[in-house]
Amino acid sequence: MSVRQPSRADQPLGAEELLALLRRRWQASYDLQLVQRRGRLYLQVMWAYLEQQSFPLSPEAYADALEELVGTLNGLGVADQVRQWLETTRDKPRLGKALSLPLELPAGRASEFLL
Repeated sequence: MSVRQPSRADQPLGAEELLALLRRRWQASYDLQLVQRRGRLYLQVMWAYLEQQSFPLSPEAYADALEELVGTLNGLGVADQVRQWLETTRDKPRLGKALSLPLELPAGRASEFLL
């Protein structure tokens, strides 16, 4: 009997990993938001980022917001979708234009989160 090694897809997303993905992709700690529109849920990478002087959150508040977001993403079962997208997207957030990832929620999860 062989023991299956967990793949990265089985692993929950951590706040540190998410932050590292953002910094590796765009060299900035962008603001992330979950947005519901027309019965769909999207992860948006906003154009504002922690390193900007005008960014409204302190580093501590940003870290707390990331922790809460990864908890939600893991609960939705979309951690690997987020990883894959952040590693492969060629787009970049621009002033006034967020990037949007339409999340493909596993069966049963959508009704829990979309009211």
